[in-house]
Amino acid sequence: MQVEKNKRALYSPNRSTRENLLWEMISENIISTYNNELNWISETRQKLFKNNIIKEEEKMNYKIREINDKKYIELISATTPLSTENDALDLLSLCWEHEVYALMIHYEALSEDFFNLKTKVAGNMLQKFINYNLKSVAVIPNDIIQKGRFREMALEVNKGNHFRMYGNKEDAEKWLLK
Repeated sequence: MQVEKNKRALYSPNRSTRENLLWEMISENIISTYNNELNWISETRQKLFKNNIIKEEEKMNYKIREINDKKYIELISATTPLSTENDALDLLSLCWEHEVYALMIHYEALSEDFFNLKTKVAGNMLQKFINYNLKSVAVIPNDIIQKGRFREMALEVNKGNHFRMYGNKEDAEKWLLK
């Protein structure tokens, strides 16, 4: 905008040559300041983004899978098991960062609190996936799926189209990619 104002001579109506020179120098100084600020912001974002990628890669063991032109992220494990809504948001941002809208989570990546429904971890995480329209599936051993109240929740969520639980990777992948 400042460059355009300078081109149109908005700062120099009816001015002498000396005044025009001063106003041009002031305008160039303002433009230089804006350019420096933009460069600083760009460098800062790059450094922050680089650090976030390193932290994310250290935190989560995942692979991007592509089958028949359909992609999904397979979360194999995590250094600290997923146990909060923020962990679900981290997964959402990971998917969006890679422009992938399907997610497979393995049992090893989930905390014990996920399976204890009193903690509401499972419900809160699933709600994030549903709210942000991320098709996701969990690969959990059948003996865990069949335990107590968790079985009831598994039966209920398996009726929907946003999240499912399967006992093996093949069935989970088949549903995720259809």
